[in-house]
Amino acid sequence: MKFTLGFSPCPNDTFIFDALVNKKIDTGGFEFDTVLEDVQTLNQWAIQGKLAITKLSYGVLPLVLKHYVVLNSGSALGRGVGPLLITNGHNITDNVDESTIAIPGEQTTAHLLFSLAYPTAKNKNFLRYDAIEDFVCSGKGLGVIIHENRFTYEDKGLKKIIDLGDFWEKETGNAIPLGGIVVNRSIDTDIQQRIDALIKKSIEYAFSNYPQLNDYIRNNAQEMSEDVMRKHIDLYVNDYSISLGEEGKKTVRKLLEVYQQLNDCTIDFENIFVR
Repeated sequence: MKFTLGFSPCPNDTFIFDALVNKKIDTGGFEFDTVLEDVQTLNQWAIQGKLAITKLSYGVLPLVLKHYVVLNSGSALGRGVGPLLITNGHNITDNVDESTIAIPGEQTTAHLLFSLAYPTAKNKNFLRYDAIEDFVCSGKGLGVIIHENRFTYEDKGLKKIIDLGDFWEKETGNAIPLGGIVVNRSIDTDIQQRIDALIKKSIEYAFSNYPQLNDYIRNNAQEMSEDVMRKHIDLYVNDYSISLGEEGKKTVRKLLEVYQQLNDCTIDFENIFVR
């Protein structure tokens, strides 16, 4: 039985899925047709219900619940892991509402967290996450950065205005729900559960060989140094990735509540997670 599976080329995702897609573990007869794309593309595809299994930003989850259910394994949650709002040091940083802000995708968690901190900011420019540092360096405006850019922006002379994840934690008391893995609701519940268990097994296999980095991680890391790859994995892959647990699920529900308030909409909170 074969399923389409989408995730990003970032080290945290390739670390999680390497053993599964490269059959370093017994996949129980399941095969996966993998697509590696940036998270905003995956978010847009999730809205269309394009893939059977996909990584996505939790910020887009309210728009895809008709298609997907959240798996217990594979998520990126934590504390101190949120997106940063940065400047090149020459922009006016005390009036964010009047500035142009580069944001890594309209349906990303980064956008949701920015909107929570700056609900009246309107001048937004949605770009791929890896184009934002250059946008800020060139003086076009401020930027919200995610992924490995958290570790590289200072080397380019850029400065942090606010840690949006820290703002979320102080406002809600919850960990930061960045991204998760979802599976199409049309797939039988038993198979959903087996896929969930395989992802958990894949993560456990990866940790059993860590801090060694394999070629699958390196070849997709876009010229990243091994030090940055490990920082990336250390920041985004943790116990919540192995299993959300009740605390992780509570955090995801809180994000859905905030989305509901910010967008004046109604979300069905039943059957969000795989049973």
